[in-house]
Amino acid sequence: MNNFTNSISTGFNSFMGFLPTLLGALALVLLAWIIAIALRKGSQKGLKAVGFNRLLTKWGLTNTNEQADNTIDSISKVLYYLIWLIFIPGILSMLGLNAIASPITNMFDSVLSFIPNVFAAAVILAFGIFIGRFVKNLVYNLLITLNIDKWIAKMTSSEEVADNATPSTSQKMTIAKVLANIVYIIILVPIITVALETLNIKSISEPIIMVLNQVLAAIPNVIVAVILIGVGIVLAKFVGDLISGLLQGTGINKLNKYLKTPGSLTSSFDLAKVVGQIIQVVLIVFFVVEALNVLNLDVLNTIGTAVIAYLPLVLSALIILGIGLIGGSLLGNFITQTTGSRMSGNIIKYILIVMAVFMGLDQLKFATSIVNYAFLLILGGLSVAFALSFGIGGRDFAKRQLEKIETKVEKEQKE
Repeated sequence: MNNFTNSISTGFNSFMGFLPTLLGALALVLLAWIIAIALRKGSQKGLKAVGFNRLLTKWGLTNTNEQADNTIDSISKVLYYLIWLIFIPGILSMLGLNAIASPITNMFDSVLSFIPNVFAAAVILAFGIFIGRFVKNLVYNLLITLNIDKWIAKMTSSEEVADNATPSTSQKMTIAKVLANIVYIIILVPIITVALETLNIKSISEPIIMVLNQVLAAIPNVIVAVILIGVGIVLAKFVGDLISGLLQGTGINKLNKYLKTPGSLTSSFDLAKVVGQIIQVVLIVFFVVEALNVLNLDVLNTIGTAVIAYLPLVLSALIILGIGLIGGSLLGNFITQTTGSRMSGNIIKYILIVMAVFMGLDQLKFATSIVNYAFLLILGGLSVAFALSFGIGGRDFAKRQLEKIETKVEKEQKE
């Protein structure tokens, strides 16, 4: 009985000794709750009262006033839980739960020590975005004033298209927008680099900073490459139009009457313009390859070298094909006009065109063995078919044709 009484007395004494600590912890919980509620309600009403929701919509952070109000409510809740995080370590320490309170305290100290870095990075980033947008709008409006799109249209397209280009079209100020965005990115990249360095998180910032530094180092090369391509397009357009005009002055388009079959309604094409366009494409390809070399990327350099090495083969194949088409058409039309047989002229024409196509494929190194074998098989098949039809089934026809040729030759000799 005495032991039971002693146990109760000891427990009661322990409870009475712990009671002030418990009451202090409860008072601290009540204080934290009052401060958290007051801060949440005060920040929620205060931000709405000063018009912070309208500022969020004006800055483009929210689309509607309802979203702005929800954002303010979220900020208030963050402040509410932040107060609890501040008080929880003290409450746990008063209750003697240091093993739980210490990690929370260390974490909270780390977060608090990191907040200035986050704030500084946010300020730097916001300042950079503000400056970047200001310069972007300045460049954009300057380019609109200079009407750069109209000048680019004049240099890269026909004068009629350039004169008809108006700012109200859907492609209004495309070049101005692109150049303004490029300036914005150039300004923003170093700002982001500085903001990441301010955070002082090496495991995250160092790889990103390394990539941004590489991008920043590549920007001058990219600008030079873009300028090269732009100059190449303008120069190719000028040279192509110049050569087209010179060829038109020489009367090269008069050859079209030999390329069109007599009696055909097919419209002739502008031979001088085609030659000028081919030269224009070749010059643009050269400038594009040079621009790729400026970027100093091994893959692009390899591709550019391969294109330049293959370009003479393409040009020679085009020349062969053009000679075959023109020569075949000329010879076919000549035979048609001389003999009066359109079929004979078409046969000669298409034989020469087929030969030119096979020669062009061989020049392009396009499955050389297959192309050669196919040409030989086609030629051999036609020869055998001609020999069989002409020698077996067409002996009378051959005899009559030979007699006509002999009579014509004797008549010409007498004349």
